[in-house]
Amino acid sequence: MEDLRQLIQTSCDVREVKRALAVQNTMEGRTRAAVAKELGYTVAWVDKWRGHYRKDGIDGLKVGYKGSFGYLTSSQRKAVREWLQKQKQWDIRTLAQHLDVTYGVRYKRPRSYYQLLDDARMSWKKSQDEQPKADPKKVSKARTTIKKKWP
Repeated sequence: MEDLRQLIQTSCDVREVKRALAVQNTMEGRTRAAVAKELGYTVAWVDKWRGHYRKDGIDGLKVGYKGSFGYLTSSQRKAVREWLQKQKQWDIRTLAQHLDVTYGVRYKRPRSYYQLLDDARMSWKKSQDEQPKADPKKVSKARTTIKKKWP
């Protein structure tokens, strides 16, 4: 019981705390149905974690998946951000080629490249030096109009 209390007090993962609470409450004599209702789960869920606790102890309640490590270190990500900010134009293909040549990294999904661009505060859409349809006379007139409207 002491190991359950300690897990409840020290764990940062809500899932582990709820599992420990389910086991602790049933061991203290509360019904499985009442514990399940209180925690917002089913009786089968409570039974599952009780079984894990009986079999593996406190380790049976802990979350097994800890995530994965990124392909780039934090210093490499910083270097990529700086490289992106120096570029006059960028797109996903250019970024992918740079990562492959410089770091030997190829992401499986485009979302990873989008995230790097987002970290550099850039759009994932292809960039342009300037608006190709901009008319300098119309832009000047619009700026004058806007300045007049501001107090």
